[in-house]
Amino acid sequence: MKKPTSKTAAKRSAKKPEGGADRAIEAVFEAYPQPVKSSLLALRRLIFDTAKTTKGVGALEEALKWGQPSYLTTESKSGSTIRIDHVKAEAGGYALYFHCQTDLVETFRERYPELRYGGNRSILLDAGEKVPKAALRHCIALALTYHARKKAG
Repeated sequence: MKKPTSKTAAKRSAKKPEGGADRAIEAVFEAYPQPVKSSLLALRRLIFDTAKTTKGVGALEEALKWGQPSYLTTESKSGSTIRIDHVKAEAGGYALYFHCQTDLVETFRERYPELRYGGNRSILLDAGEKVPKAALRHCIALALTYHARKKAG
């Protein structure tokens, strides 16, 4: 098998099948404290489920970016990367992170003022509270189709 000759090619060849994850990603999830670990695993499932049911997204690539589980639309290039992580400064806190140079969080804030936000880059959640699944599913779908919508509009 021929080795990739560039970083981009190496990244493409490292693409995991939908829902699959390598040992490094699994190790990150294993290191999270409970109940945040369970909440992040549920959020991970919600991201994959949303991608599966959102037209034009295709398979997601799960990778580590800045040490955080990240979800990329490498195949379709339809969306902006979503990252998830434990918010270490808050007991039970975890978050979905979005590219801060997009208008995604601004859009979420207009549509879902009841959610908690971290500046222009994250939706903040608490493992002790009920997950607003419908709102999160919509926000995730908007992020996974961000580039496709910008091109179309």
